[in-house]
Amino acid sequence: MSEKEEFYKKLEQKLEDHHQFPSPYLFKFIIPNNNHSLALVEDLFTSKATVTFRESKTGKYVSVSGKEMMQSSADVIAVYHKAEKIEGLMSL
Repeated sequence: MSEKEEFYKKLEQKLEDHHQFPSPYLFKFIIPNNNHSLALVEDLFTSKATVTFRESKTGKYVSVSGKEMMQSSADVIAVYHKAEKIEGLMSL
């Protein structure tokens, strides 16, 4: 099993232990401050999500918080899988 697979397996277990789905889940990311990255991160969420952006002091990065109702731990992990494809994105 690769490190990434092991990470997601542990994350799934933690989500199951600490959340009762369906429930709201807060995603936090840091991305480079450019229109392309912002658009890709916005696409991670549905129109029902609450998404906020906060620019860093230097303006190089944007902190993104997205709160959305998730039906299962698999749904949460699916968002992280899509997010990892965004260049320069850091998950918190």
